[in-house]
Amino acid sequence: MIDKLEAIAENYKKLGEQLADPEIMSDMDQYKKVTKKWKDLEPIVQKFAEYKKLLNDIAGNKELLADKDGDEELREMAEMELTELEPQQEEMENDLKLLLVPKDPNDSANAIVEIRAGTGGDEAGIFAGDLFRMYTKYVEKRGWRYELMDVNEAEKGGYKEIVFSIFGDEAYGVFKFESGVHRVQRVPQTETQGRVHTSAATVATLLEAEDVEIDINENDLKIDVYRSSGNGGQSVNTTDSAVRITHIPSGIVVTCQDEKSQLKNKDKAKKVLKARLYDLELQKQQAEMKETRQSQIGSGDRSAKIRTYNYPQGRCTDNRINHTSYNLDKVMDGELFEFTEKIQIADNAERMAMMEEESKS
Repeated sequence: MIDKLEAIAENYKKLGEQLADPEIMSDMDQYKKVTKKWKDLEPIVQKFAEYKKLLNDIAGNKELLADKDGDEELREMAEMELTELEPQQEEMENDLKLLLVPKDPNDSANAIVEIRAGTGGDEAGIFAGDLFRMYTKYVEKRGWRYELMDVNEAEKGGYKEIVFSIFGDEAYGVFKFESGVHRVQRVPQTETQGRVHTSAATVATLLEAEDVEIDINENDLKIDVYRSSGNGGQSVNTTDSAVRITHIPSGIVVTCQDEKSQLKNKDKAKKVLKARLYDLELQKQQAEMKETRQSQIGSGDRSAKIRTYNYPQGRCTDNRINHTSYNLDKVMDGELFEFTEKIQIADNAERMAMMEEESKS
């Protein structure tokens, strides 16, 4: 592990030198690539520097202890320090192992998120709206931004379906873990006898496939334009600006009516179609991996019940990592950090365990 970390530290140093190279600085695309690699290595190099300092401190204290003729007070201090430092070594080594787990190269990409009302009638649509608000609040707290792609409003409030893009560093890496079934347990507004109902909404996270080679034959597309509906204002309802694209080979249908421009809606719809086609390929790969990786964490299983939002008890539970927050109001207001961070840590630990098993076999 040390040799690998030394090589990473050397590479980090070279990348830093490249960032000061006028030739690379003048090429924006190249500069961005080098900067990204440099930033990806930074946490590993910083942790490795802390680790080397810790080893030096441990070695120095052991040297003092080994000197039987040395100052007794210094030897006592060295012994006390060792009792504090030595337990940190194993913990720091585990941290470094986690940092060395290869990242999904797609994690840094933007994401497209689709929320659909599931079982539960009107209440499911209202809950889909609550999830959308929760996610947009979280996006804002992270300093990211989002853009609506398509909206299909429900009669009693909320949405039958809503699709939106998220732009931000690591957006896909965070939101890919939101794919699955989200359940809500609460008394619906329409319930007259105060009974708690269980409703659901499904979330699907797609990789925004801008830099992915997806071959779409225009002859495979059926494109329809129609008059938009919903809360879009008069101009939305009086022009044929909405676009529906059907990809004939796969049967995938994408609609977009958020923009007043037919051309913009068409571009957005094609972007979602490209993401869904790429997602089909990812789902095939994940299905092949399922035999060797049974955990729901990172499996992309859209049928898995991943989180429960219980309003009477004021709690939110992630079923994959058995983590419960009793601050449901804050969670619904976008405070998702404790869930997103713990899920990423659990996924890294699982992948590290798999790597160690593979290295033994």
